[in-house]
Amino acid sequence: MATIKAAILGFGTVGQGIYHVVNEKRAQLKAKLGVELEIVKILVRDTKNERVPGTAALLTDSIEDVLAVDGLQVVFEAIVDEEPAFTYLKRAVEQRCHVITANKVMFAKRGMELQQLAKTKGVHVGYEATVAGGVPIIKTMKNILLVNDVSRIQGILNGTTNYMLTKMRQENWSYDEALAEAQRLGYAEADPYNDVSGQDAFKKIMVLCDLAFGEQPNWDDVDVIGINTLTTEQLEDAKAKGLRYRHVAEAEKLEDGTIVAKVAPQLVAPDHPLYPIDDVFNAVAMETNYIGTLTVTGPGAGMYPTASVMVEDYAEIIGKRAGFTVSI
Repeated sequence: MATIKAAILGFGTVGQGIYHVVNEKRAQLKAKLGVELEIVKILVRDTKNERVPGTAALLTDSIEDVLAVDGLQVVFEAIVDEEPAFTYLKRAVEQRCHVITANKVMFAKRGMELQQLAKTKGVHVGYEATVAGGVPIIKTMKNILLVNDVSRIQGILNGTTNYMLTKMRQENWSYDEALAEAQRLGYAEADPYNDVSGQDAFKKIMVLCDLAFGEQPNWDDVDVIGINTLTTEQLEDAKAKGLRYRHVAEAEKLEDGTIVAKVAPQLVAPDHPLYPIDDVFNAVAMETNYIGTLTVTGPGAGMYPTASVMVEDYAEIIGKRAGFTVSI
């Protein structure tokens, strides 16, 4: 049986999750795909920090070591920033490796470029994990777009802010109390700026713009407003009226072809598709010309939701090469 060699770039929460999922699903993947997936290298900053027992021999701090692996075919990328992630993936694609990424910061800005390069090299780019963690919005939208046009997208794309707004409404917590609890539970980073400011959701809606419309609006034209602008009085007033604040990232293609987008707290009524989405869950509602409004929801982040969709991307890529469809 053939073996597919893979590397993991970055070994934080998501990178470790990929390693665990690949090993726990090894037999199932082998049975369904007819090949065995083997993690042969893991790129880290500190090779002395063996975060997962048994991985010491796989660790390297050199991308050259990774790309020098004979027969390397798949690269999973779970680095945080645009660089060096883009450069690493570009080099991997140039070597005709399939790449699978969870990096929304990089992909929002360089995703189209990476996909165009991959097309010329005959390899695939998997990016389901860049938006909404375990919610299969990318593959769902790809299928929808085979027949439908998507005219508008509205999403709760950040679990941290959704958790905070839920607790502020349900428990009457202040913003500071909700943030402190989100940090204690690991939903928010020590520096929560990207989440609470809306920057995280902004990058994700830009990825969806590329997929749905083939282009993005000028980033400078997009209003990005965080949840820290909400007052206790506003939340209490909304609750009394039966409404809810959601931190909504939205994008729309107007009749003249212009793409407009915004990220901001919005009041939604009980008939809105995002109204029932509480806690750390994410959701995306798409308005289409044939099937109307379709909403996809699920866990937005975490080790296993994110890692599992990355391994599913791998299964889909290998399944396409073999001429069949695989789900795990």
